[in-house]
Amino acid sequence: MFVIGIIVICIVGTLLHFVYEWSHHNRVVAVFAAVNESTWEHIKIAMTPTLLWSVFEISECGFTNNFIFAKSMCLLTIILVIPILFYSYTAFTKKAILWIDVICFFISITCSQFVYRYVINLINYSSIFNYISFGLIIIELFLYFYLTFNPLKNFIFKDPITNRYGLDGHPCHHDHKHEH
Repeated sequence: MFVIGIIVICIVGTLLHFVYEWSHHNRVVAVFAAVNESTWEHIKIAMTPTLLWSVFEISECGFTNNFIFAKSMCLLTIILVIPILFYSYTAFTKKAILWIDVICFFISITCSQFVYRYVINLINYSSIFNYISFGLIIIELFLYFYLTFNPLKNFIFKDPITNRYGLDGHPCHHDHKHEH
């Protein structure tokens, strides 16, 4: 189930790169699919299938005492690993390279699932981690929704193609603004 989870999350995440376009720019779809090429949107399309996969993880392991802790660490891994890998390699190449981006995306998902598997199997840990993790998941989910429509004006949220942010960073939205 572990390897299947990685494969499913990678495939669904990859498809989510295109779903916003396929939906003709539906704002509901924008919540969980990539709306531009920013680093944030790639984090989001890794988080969406990871959250959905939680249903299968619960059915496999049950809702164990440390599920919340494991899931929060899994999501935090995605949030950290994608930008670390992307900005590390682009510091040397001075540009994004598609095939490396895809590998970084897959590595981040794989790392997040290894972290999940490690944490879910912990036996001796303090229950305080569950409380902290529950708060962390609430913050992660809030940011997940909020930052889609209200992106910060920094490099993680900036579309490198249009030099815009959020929904305005999508090339279609960018073109329409110039027409008016």
